[in-house]
Amino acid sequence: MKQVGRDLLHARRDLAVDGRTYRYFSLPAAAEKLGDISRLPVSLKVLLENVLRFTDGSSYQVADGEAIADWLRNASSTKEVPFKPSRILMQDFTGVPAVVDLAAMRDGIVSLGGDPRKVNPLVPVDLVIDHSVMVDVAGRPDALQRNVTLEFERNGERYAFLRWGQEAFDQFRVVPPGAGICHQVNLEYLSQVVWTSTIDGVTYAYPDTLYGTDSHTTMVNGLGVLGWGVGGIEAEAAMLGQPISMLIPDVIGFRLEGRMPEGTTATDLVLTVTQMLRAKGVVGKFVEFYGPALDHLPVADRATIANMAPEYGATCGFFPADQLTLDYLRQTGRDERRIALTEAYLRAQGMFRDAATPEPVFSSVMTLDLGTVRPSISGPKRPQDRVELTSATTAFEKALTETLGVKAEDTQKTAPVASTDYSIGHGSIVIAAITSCTNTSNPAVLVAAGLVARKARVLGLKPRPWVKTSLAPGSQVVTDYLDRAGLTEDLDALGFETVGYGCTTCIGNSGPLAPELVEAIEGNGLVATSVLSGNRNFEGRISPNVRANYLASPPLVVAYALLGTLREDIVTAPLGQTPDGRPVYLKDIWPSNREIADLVASAVTRDEFVKRYGHITEGTPEWQALDVATSSATFKWQDGSTYIQDPPYFEGLTHDPVPTEDIVDARVLALLGDNITTDHISPAGAIAPSSPAGKYLQEHQVAVKDFNSYGSRRGNDRVMVRGTFANIRIRNEMAPGTEGGVTIYQPDGERMSIYDASVRYQDAGAPLVVFGGKEYGMGSSRDWAAKGTRLLGVKAVIAESFERIHRSNLVGMGVLPLTFEPGTTRKTLGLDGSEIIAIRGVETLTPRKTLIMSITRADGSRQDVPLLCRVDTEDEVQYYRNGGILPYVLRGMAATA
Repeated sequence: MKQVGRDLLHARRDLAVDGRTYRYFSLPAAAEKLGDISRLPVSLKVLLENVLRFTDGSSYQVADGEAIADWLRNASSTKEVPFKPSRILMQDFTGVPAVVDLAAMRDGIVSLGGDPRKVNPLVPVDLVIDHSVMVDVAGRPDALQRNVTLEFERNGERYAFLRWGQEAFDQFRVVPPGAGICHQVNLEYLSQVVWTSTIDGVTYAYPDTLYGTDSHTTMVNGLGVLGWGVGGIEAEAAMLGQPISMLIPDVIGFRLEGRMPEGTTATDLVLTVTQMLRAKGVVGKFVEFYGPALDHLPVADRATIANMAPEYGATCGFFPADQLTLDYLRQTGRDERRIALTEAYLRAQGMFRDAATPEPVFSSVMTLDLGTVRPSISGPKRPQDRVELTSATTAFEKALTETLGVKAEDTQKTAPVASTDYSIGHGSIVIAAITSCTNTSNPAVLVAAGLVARKARVLGLKPRPWVKTSLAPGSQVVTDYLDRAGLTEDLDALGFETVGYGCTTCIGNSGPLAPELVEAIEGNGLVATSVLSGNRNFEGRISPNVRANYLASPPLVVAYALLGTLREDIVTAPLGQTPDGRPVYLKDIWPSNREIADLVASAVTRDEFVKRYGHITEGTPEWQALDVATSSATFKWQDGSTYIQDPPYFEGLTHDPVPTEDIVDARVLALLGDNITTDHISPAGAIAPSSPAGKYLQEHQVAVKDFNSYGSRRGNDRVMVRGTFANIRIRNEMAPGTEGGVTIYQPDGERMSIYDASVRYQDAGAPLVVFGGKEYGMGSSRDWAAKGTRLLGVKAVIAESFERIHRSNLVGMGVLPLTFEPGTTRKTLGLDGSEIIAIRGVETLTPRKTLIMSITRADGSRQDVPLLCRVDTEDEVQYYRNGGILPYVLRGMAATA
């Protein structure tokens, strides 16, 4: 936090804690003018405090605070308010392009005669490298080291770049590979619950809030920290001190009562919550948990529930801080002064949950009695498709024909696996992975998995030979407490050796299956399955050879590895036999809740957290050995690099922005329909050899086998722009009967790729426009959906309506989002893509101004159509006039340098 507002509501107060004085913006003081806010949901109190702290009469208005307080009238609102998080969290896939942009800004400020060291994040940024490790090797003692070696071989160039950024930028910290998953590191170490900053000698206290460039940032909501996942452009804007507008959300109250039954886990609880909330419909809403069960529900269980907010559709799944929060902070090694401040500050603000807390007002309320939770799994394709464990086999048999497309007469098909003495069939489990931040942050379920392994080992059980087993802890502390509990040897003995510390199977980094296994699966059309302790099981996500994927608790993952199939009832079927031939059932190896709790209490200690996190930024020997020019303030770009390139956002940058001009003589690049998602627009997944991006890589001597993915090459705009609008399922109405990034170049009428056409148009000096239908840009907030659009030369996107975040991203990249008046569409106008477009009124742009689009048709006729410009605020007008948010911020930095 670099500045505070003008205290227009007179809410500034001082708080004394342990002999130190902190200044803060008091909600009770503000309530004297705003009215009683004691029953405002805590998550909205956090938004209100943010408004109080930054109110300046410009970007933040007193009316914004009044709008949040007024939410209590109807438990809903149609107003938008600005929000600036305290910090930013990134992972390496999404973080690399952000660091590329910062590096490019340093070059840009040099071109303006400024000091490159002035370009730094204005709020703290943590980037945790956790998305690149793959399970190439599993089920053997050297798995961890071999996977680390391969990881650095593949990603050395990207890692060297991030290592440079770690040294070059202030307020930018990199957690090297091998430390853990960003969300677990965030929960156990980075988060403070109450943040502090010193400005002009005064220390301010305020809520710890964040944006993360990963959807499961919400995991930290379980600690009472408000944050959620955003796209790269929003994260960069917040990193550079810019507020992001958001609709004041509905808040769904989720009341938790009772206690968990014997034999159930936090995973069973979160799968139940996910199913309930997805059925309710909470997209775009906050969910806030409350009720008597919070008196005994551990933070680790809360974090498990909060983690899966993207799966139940909510913006966040928030748990107010309470005594259990303070206990967790203490156990995980947080500073005692910060813990004392946390309690004092939250109590002063009416944000601390205890027996005296008034029940908040919510938009609507749901209730779950924890006593009704039953052991469960979810699948085969969606996290919300929960089935009770006792019905799992029946549900799979039904899904096999109804969901997975197997003909009834083929359901019993089996196939031998070459060079082995076994066969597999539909439902054979080929991947059993203890993976993902959802569960590896929870000691209870990991200790339970270890106990299942111990009991199975004692009885002589082993996983089936076709099962690829793996354990990817979310932090190194997990290894410490498993060692301390004596469970590591048991897990290793069952093939659950540690394969890496990072996000593996859950994001598709499950690594290859044995070739003979793949041959049996693909050659016979078998529905192979995976069981993983993750949060996502979408079709095609886990492995290209696995069609059915089930989410389950870590102890169930171990048990299913023993059973080896979904076709048998894990509750009643024997998992194996003892050496003397006695059958062993699930009940024989399942630990009691008391066994788990006692072992967690003795094995999970504060000392491990203090020790591990005391050296977290040092990294492995491989990290330390990277060859990096760490003394350089600017990055030395390499022309031949296919991973990292200097983006062209600041070419020809001047101190003053070029005056905005009307768009004239524009050509249509694409005519698109309804529900065009950012997945349609943004490059994602595999790079096809025949695509413009594939041809580019081959021209740069990259073999097809080394293409990697668009995700790994997000730091190279030359790859990414070639993949924009290149999704294999996108349909351009200008080229009927085609799919993929195809368009018609005008006026020649030649069919070609969208990228190739854009190059021709830009060489000819012709601006471009794109037309769309309803909900343009829906789906995940992908920064390259807007960046790629801009780099293709598109000046405006005209649609019936926009998804909120993509609209904002387009403005942030200097592209005009425009909407038709109701009743007008590309179809009512009869557009076919041959038209010449002009958009007038841009020169004198104001928020939400009506502009005029002139359409000149091939026959020379002209039609004028009014459009609403969705540049909604004065700040956004400035972003647009500067050619985007990055040039806007850079010019501001240069002016004060």
